[in-house]
Amino acid sequence: QVQFVESGGGLVQPGGSLRLSCAASGFTFSTVVMRWYRQVPGKERELVATITDGGGRTDYADSVKGRFTISRDNQKNTVYLQMNSLKPEDTAVYYCNVIAGLFPWGQGTQVTVSS
Repeated sequence: QVQFVESGGGLVQPGGSLRLSCAASGFTFSTVVMRWYRQVPGKERELVATITDGGGRTDYADSVKGRFTISRDNQKNTVYLQMNSLKPEDTAVYYCNVIAGLFPWGQGTQVTVSS
């Protein structure tokens, strides 16, 4: 079955960096677009970043453009999110998926940006 296991979150001060990882299984990872989302309690899940199957094209929400970088390793069935210059408003639970609603969500990884 399809599974996503997100990791790498934590508590970081404003201006700091984190690298999130998402290990995927249960489907042919190298043939699909992958996305990172985030969710704050009481709000809808927000699309943060997208990467094409080969990794040649990426796209970002305006709120993270220039600070976050999405990448993937198709040999390891893993997608990454490098987050730099973190802000308190980046605090959320971060998830990966092919596209919202297609496969069950993983447990996510909590990112907290606070001094």
